[in-house]
Amino acid sequence: MEKLHYLLLLTLLALTSALVASAYDPGPLQDFCVATNPTDGVFVNGKLCKDPMQVKADDFFYTGLNKPGNTAATPQGSAVTQVFVDQLAGLNTLGVSLARLDFAPYGLNPPHTHPRGTEILVVVEGSLFVGFVASNQNNNTLFTKVLNPGDVFVFPIGQIHFQLNVGKDNAFAFAGFSSQNPGVITIANAVFGSKPPISADLLAKAFQVDKSVINYLQKQFS
Repeated sequence: MEKLHYLLLLTLLALTSALVASAYDPGPLQDFCVATNPTDGVFVNGKLCKDPMQVKADDFFYTGLNKPGNTAATPQGSAVTQVFVDQLAGLNTLGVSLARLDFAPYGLNPPHTHPRGTEILVVVEGSLFVGFVASNQNNNTLFTKVLNPGDVFVFPIGQIHFQLNVGKDNAFAFAGFSSQNPGVITIANAVFGSKPPISADLLAKAFQVDKSVINYLQKQFS
């Protein structure tokens, strides 16, 4: 089983590498640009570069994806361990990143989008019901599939998507992204838990429901 895990992870890494050619992030103009935090309040599109003479192997290293995330910490029963540029500085300007997704039995990674990256998912253990919804231009078509160990599914950049564990046992998967920082917008949190809140009257009209329903949802997600 452990050999299968390594094989699936290598498959994901190969697929992620294939995304680099068309990655959303701009291409690097040097061998590497290890991220460093500015001290003078300067903000750039990405991260500032560390002095190459001070770069070490640890700048390109992350450990811990062999450990399951704490699915009990969320009401949905899922956990995502991100390896984005904030966790691995060496990813800066390289246009790729990685995550581990863990699911309790019937756990859900709720509908969300990645505004800056395509996601490619490979299941390692368990069975996941996954899908994404196309834009208005494509009639909000829903594309779904049940994935088993070794199966791969791709979620196009910006599309609302989800993953649900449909098994009685724990499940986990690895996901690769075509961005060092793909971003995450969880739909329910953004709509009903924004700060400050969106007008309940506005949302009631948008969703064509009674205002009391919106008030309840905003209380749940505040």
